[in-house]
Amino acid sequence: MRFSKLFVVAMLWINCGLNAATIQGKVVSVADGDTVTVLDATNTQYKIRLQGIDAPERAQAFGNKSKQSLHELVHGKQVTVDYQKKDKYGRVVGKILLNNTDVCLEQLKRGMAWHYKQYANEQPKEDRETYSLAEQQAKTELKGLWKDKQPVPPWEFRKQNK
Repeated sequence: MRFSKLFVVAMLWINCGLNAATIQGKVVSVADGDTVTVLDATNTQYKIRLQGIDAPERAQAFGNKSKQSLHELVHGKQVTVDYQKKDKYGRVVGKILLNNTDVCLEQLKRGMAWHYKQYANEQPKEDRETYSLAEQQAKTELKGLWKDKQPVPPWEFRKQNK
């Protein structure tokens, strides 16, 4: 019985690894605090939605600051995007790495995004924990959007403005 459980776990792990993909390219535009466009070496453009975070909408408090923060971090720079899926809009949902620095995590540390717990189960356990701690630290230190007395999460803002 133990062997079969280990076998199933190993097969799931291998299968997840096979579904993973990587994009390398230059960030050519920043749409908002959690979405960029990357141009690869073949001149193919990919719209990338940063995994594990949700940034304020542009019309929302801190929306422009969040976009500016992401722009400063990655615009015009070569990045690697690790991903496993696309969202319902066809965007690649991935973790952006700049010189081995997790850009999604940096947005959280700066207080420019929420840890998107609704999709946390799609993240590796280590990222879930690290992202959650980074959000809590930014909140404790009143960084970025946490300076607001009652910041409205973007998912609630979108619901209110439909």
